[in-house]
Amino acid sequence: MKKVQYLFVAAALLFCGAVRAQQDFSGPQYAKWGDTVEERQKNILSSNFLKEACDNKDYNAAAQHFMELIQNAPSASENTYVRGALLYKNKINRAKSLAEKEALVDSLLWTYDLRVQYFGGHPTRGRAYILDRKAREYLTYRPNDRAGIRRAFRDAIEAGGAATDPSTLVAYFSNLCADYKDTDEIMPDEVISEYERLTPFFGADAAEFRSQFDMAFGMSNAASCENLEKLFRAKLETAPEDEAVLAQAVALMSRAKCDSEFYFAIAEKYYEVKPSSETAMFLAQAFQNKGDYAKASKYLNEALEVETDPAEQQKLYVRIALVELAANHIPGAAAAARSARDLNPEDGVPYFVLAQCYGVSAGQCGGFAGQAAFWVAYDTMARAIELLPSDSEYLDHARTSLSLFRNRFPTSEECFFNEATEGSRYTVSCGTAAGLATTVRFR
Repeated sequence: MKKVQYLFVAAALLFCGAVRAQQDFSGPQYAKWGDTVEERQKNILSSNFLKEACDNKDYNAAAQHFMELIQNAPSASENTYVRGALLYKNKINRAKSLAEKEALVDSLLWTYDLRVQYFGGHPTRGRAYILDRKAREYLTYRPNDRAGIRRAFRDAIEAGGAATDPSTLVAYFSNLCADYKDTDEIMPDEVISEYERLTPFFGADAAEFRSQFDMAFGMSNAASCENLEKLFRAKLETAPEDEAVLAQAVALMSRAKCDSEFYFAIAEKYYEVKPSSETAMFLAQAFQNKGDYAKASKYLNEALEVETDPAEQQKLYVRIALVELAANHIPGAAAAARSARDLNPEDGVPYFVLAQCYGVSAGQCGGFAGQAAFWVAYDTMARAIELLPSDSEYLDHARTSLSLFRNRFPTSEECFFNEATEGSRYTVSCGTAAGLATTVRFR
């Protein structure tokens, strides 16, 4: 070990001699390294030793050279602070006690403060950039200092303004929402106020981060229907046609499962400002949940009239079929389900709706004609089960219905008296399945 140290010292002396012999440090470009040529030579040598020590993972030696540079040439090189942060993070990871670790974290954060002091005016890596990195380090190394984390991120956002990295905004706001849920330090008004303040910072190219930002707010207890209504009512009173505000309000209040009159009013207003299939289906679901099937159907049919994409048309027909079924409008439900099936024969939901329609109308027919219609209901529901994905919300209901339909098949005696032979073809003459051919089966 001593031999290695001697070699290092010898190399340093040789380098120092070479520097003196080969390079003149009297020029103004070297003034940042010291007032005299000797000081400049010494500080440049310390900078090279700092780099070598970091490269060799000798962080104790690196810390000594870093402190020398901070004392003698703090504004000479930005790399001094880059390497300072590197060495302290590595020393933190090797700390042998909590007290040592805390002291090293203080040194790391102090390194960023010094960098702001001496290089905060850098055109691309200035104050905003440095404070952003400091905030992330604070979150990593002081995860329990919740107030300190919020303060560090707020400093970074204040420095960055509208140019703040969107991931920084998300990190800050997610932690703010977590603090609201887990501590008594944050009031709901603060979360709502910060959401309102930071929302304009997200540009069109930050949609993914904006979604994460909205999700953090939507999932926080601060985003209650009462709080959201208070926030958006005030905003929409001054700008009732503001599409962006309406979109935010509808998205967040729907995520919070709001069902107030205010919520339905702004949802309808948003559809007026920006009609679309997506919004129509959203409104239809909201009004269906409310039991207002007429309005649900109205919006879906309006969207269908202007929709040209077959895939979107199919989704609209499915929604119409489900709404009509919920409203017990069996002919309308069956017609919409058939249209959806024709556009996408591999979607199981239209078959599910059709089977329900056949079953309902079969029960209303009575007699053998009604019993026979359950054959078609059964076959259609079996097809739905084949096509529905394993996580479908309709699958369990479909399986239950399949069993119920089979129990409504006619008996062998009933088939005999109606001259229907097992396995023969039979054309249904009753209900919404009228005209469809099926196979005779016994209960």
